Amino acid sequence: MPEDFAFPLSEFYARTSLALPRMDVIPGDAIPEPYRALLVHERDMTSTLERHHGGDIYIHALRREQRGGEYFREVVLRRASDDAPVEFGANCVSLERFSPEARWMILQEKVPLGRILKDHTIAHTTRPAAFFRVTPDAAIRAALKLADAPVLFGRQAVICDPAGRRLSQVVEILPPTAPPAE
Repeated sequence: MPEDFAFPLSEFYARTSLALPRMDVIPGDAIPEPYRALLVHERDMTSTLERHHGGDIYIHALRREQRGGEYFREVVLRRASDDAPVEFGANCVSLERFSPEARWMILQEKVPLGRILKDHTIAHTTRPAAFFRVTPDAAIRAALKLADAPVLFGRQAVICDPAGRRLSQVVEILPPTAPPAE
């Protein structure tokens, strides 16, 4: 199975010699609601999840690695109001494309990348590259605090600057989710 759509999550699995969980690429219109509204768009996930959950989210970093100018991290995004996990994912950030201040914020692992892009007025586009359904393994279930979940949905997206240079590549997997906050 080609695993390019799982990059950079596949990097963390390879480092631990674990097999990736079953991930099947599917068209965006095959993703059921409310996942579709949260995944099938060209916006960053930070603002999308904050709007959906009605408040701020923050990062809980699970693992990280820096290779030259690339910064890999595996994270859980959590709702600030109650620490509930709202996304599991991994990203590969091209640090050299950020100002020293934005780079410092990224390396602090507290603020989601989408908010850093917004707060530092960094022009960017977000392009979904693949949508998928995933049968979560023990690691994903633990990260999302799920006792059981037969299938979850996610996407791989590439965030680029106006010149088309990659700022970040990310895999985002959502837990079972409720309708949007009112």
